[in-house]
Amino acid sequence: MKKFLIAFSILFFGVILSCNEEDLDKINPNGVTFDTFFNNADELTSGVNSIYALVQSNSLVSREWFFTHDLRGDEMASGGGQLETPRNQLLIGVHDPGNSLVNSIWRGWYRTIHRANVIISKAPDVANINDDLRNRLLGEARFLRAWAYYEIATFFGDAPIYLDFVQTVEGSVNRSPQNEVYAIAIDDLKFAQGALPADYDNRNKGRATRGAAQTLLARVYLQLGDYNNAKIELEKVVNSGNYSLIDNYLDLTNEEGEFNAESIFEVVYAPSGGAYNWGGDSDGQAVQEETVRTQEYSAIGWRNVIPSNKILNIYERVSKGDAKDDPRYDFTYWLEGDLFNNGNSVMTSDRIQGNTSIVDGVEQKVSWQKYSVLYKLDAGFATSGINQRIMRYADVLLLLAECENELGNSGRAIQLVNQVRARPSVEMPPIPTATIPAGTQAEIRKAIQRERMVELAGEQTRNFDILRWRKHGKLDQEPISYFIANKHELLPIPQSEIDNNPNLSQADQNPGY
Repeated sequence: MKKFLIAFSILFFGVILSCNEEDLDKINPNGVTFDTFFNNADELTSGVNSIYALVQSNSLVSREWFFTHDLRGDEMASGGGQLETPRNQLLIGVHDPGNSLVNSIWRGWYRTIHRANVIISKAPDVANINDDLRNRLLGEARFLRAWAYYEIATFFGDAPIYLDFVQTVEGSVNRSPQNEVYAIAIDDLKFAQGALPADYDNRNKGRATRGAAQTLLARVYLQLGDYNNAKIELEKVVNSGNYSLIDNYLDLTNEEGEFNAESIFEVVYAPSGGAYNWGGDSDGQAVQEETVRTQEYSAIGWRNVIPSNKILNIYERVSKGDAKDDPRYDFTYWLEGDLFNNGNSVMTSDRIQGNTSIVDGVEQKVSWQKYSVLYKLDAGFATSGINQRIMRYADVLLLLAECENELGNSGRAIQLVNQVRARPSVEMPPIPTATIPAGTQAEIRKAIQRERMVELAGEQTRNFDILRWRKHGKLDQEPISYFIANKHELLPIPQSEIDNNPNLSQADQNPGY
């Protein structure tokens, strides 16, 4: 299944890029064009697969996407001097419009939108295709475009909106208000819900489903502070019966647990013997795409970032007066002395480069275990085929708990939090506890925020959580130490976009940059 998606993706890379994205003013008379390519179901499917491939690439989910999310939250600390300057700038809040990660995310998501727009524009006229398949492929394209606009609006605020594919520089547009960008995502996701299936056969796992569209739509509504509509979408996911919490927490981010009952949407990677395209978007290159997450984050590797002291010390521990040590701590981090490589190697301090952490007053080296392939190998350099889980059921339950609490339904909110805590491999005592009160709306809100930080640690949810809680006045205190109001709410518009888009000027830059 994984090789199926990737193989078809590569076929389409050159079609889009040779005639539209690289040299907008030049047409190759011998090349395939938009007018000649989309003639049948296979070609339309290849076009949709190319959107997934771009999302999968180095510019987005296999590297720069998870870095940008994580460095903008409070879960990460520098692993040491090996952390590259553009990444460290994001971590400490001194990034500017020239930051390479900011540019990568902007470019990657807009290229995603471009490819989606090609499909959305061309699909209605494709001949020799079953209408159900046509509708599903349109649903996939609109889901992926919605995800891109959701990320752009939340990261950057006001942004250009493109609803058709651009073929000339003159097709560039100016920025639209953030709420209008979110509105495009909402419209796309409403369409996608009606077009996408609940599930796929094994050959097509990894494609967007109805549940993924509902979950993403709830996330959009939550950024807007619309708890009523977010609840409606989340209830659809819960009531579908298609998802459930799995017993083993480790299976949430390892290779063997891919596409389990808790998974709602994953970005697919395939083991390929260490092949990794560092060039950005894999355009036209016949290389299977792995993810570099293991090498960047985990203990034996570059270890560019490590867990912050804040997140390491938020877990419940008997030493702090809690009834039980939270097992999610051991499931989420590599500790000195841990066994790895199927129990055949020991995580000794001399093999772990970089900075130390302070946990319970003890200095030690702690590293991220989630998405680390070291559980089954011992390698100084390791890419992997572990799928990136973008949405899972525990997130849905905690988001629904947040909605219920904000809507005054405290009992249901508490029940939903406790459902997550009762996972068999976790089995934490139900709230309220001696250290986690839940008697008021404010206390329940704080308990939900804490539970999300623990349950979803290192899963690229914290940044957008903080952004929406800050925006809607749901934080007791500012969690980001460097935060400057009217600046750090948003990323800067890349300087390259301002320079190259004739409809933008420096006056269009976000505040503070």
